[in-house]
Amino acid sequence: MKTGGRTVAAAVLVGALGLSALNAPAAQAADTGITVSDIVINNGKPIVAGTSKEVEPPLAFNVALPSGYSTADPFSYDGYPFLYHGSLKRAADTGENFISPGSYTCYEIDSRRARCEGNLYIDPHPSQEHVDSNSDATTWKVAVSLRLFKANGNLKAGQHETRSQTVQLKRAAKVTAADVTPEPVTKGKKITVTGKLTRANWSTKKYGAYGDRTVSLQFRAKGSDSFKTVKKATTSGTGALKSTVTASTDGSYRWVYYGNTTTGTAVSTADYVDVR
Repeated sequence: MKTGGRTVAAAVLVGALGLSALNAPAAQAADTGITVSDIVINNGKPIVAGTSKEVEPPLAFNVALPSGYSTADPFSYDGYPFLYHGSLKRAADTGENFISPGSYTCYEIDSRRARCEGNLYIDPHPSQEHVDSNSDATTWKVAVSLRLFKANGNLKAGQHETRSQTVQLKRAAKVTAADVTPEPVTKGKKITVTGKLTRANWSTKKYGAYGDRTVSLQFRAKGSDSFKTVKKATTSGTGALKSTVTASTDGSYRWVYYGNTTTGTAVSTADYVDVR
């Protein structure tokens, strides 16, 4: 039961705020006694980001406080998960390869425990350093930032801890709308379906051709509620797709790319063909 709550406006903790959260002076890098557990990021699924749109994957976690601290005083403590890859020290020292919560709300379970729900925040804009290289499409590690504060607001203890949990961050892919020619078409005649596959380039902030990829051509007959794969095609060096099939009945064709370890899935808009 949610007995109370607080809202934390964490908006992009890269920069002075984020670094101060991670980099307590050595004398203050002591055990806080705070526990952050049951971390769930993006419902356990990979995170996919493009070249311009902000991404806010859902985030949930539990916080437990040490003796003498209460969830009724949200300004006396802070604890949240974040993502990093490469060196944790480098992420902490520079803010590079570091993704933090955007905002979250913590609901009191009891006087020393809370359940927190919110989102991470990823901005592909060049002014940010969240995803500024294609090498960022990799496995990110999970760590937590923990801080306790004195009554006067000064930091009492701060630390960051690593977790065994990981999250896959992928580059977004796009498939242009399937284009069927000729249409209408006589039953039993050949039709050609074309399209193009591209994916986000985080270095240029543009979508570029994605060649030598296997993409499924799917068909949904008129009156049916599901698509079925009828053929597969490989993209050219320019990302172009082309496949020829025999027209048998009215229906819609679309392209589906199922992604890989660094690239998300993509589904094209379908093109309806009238078979006579």
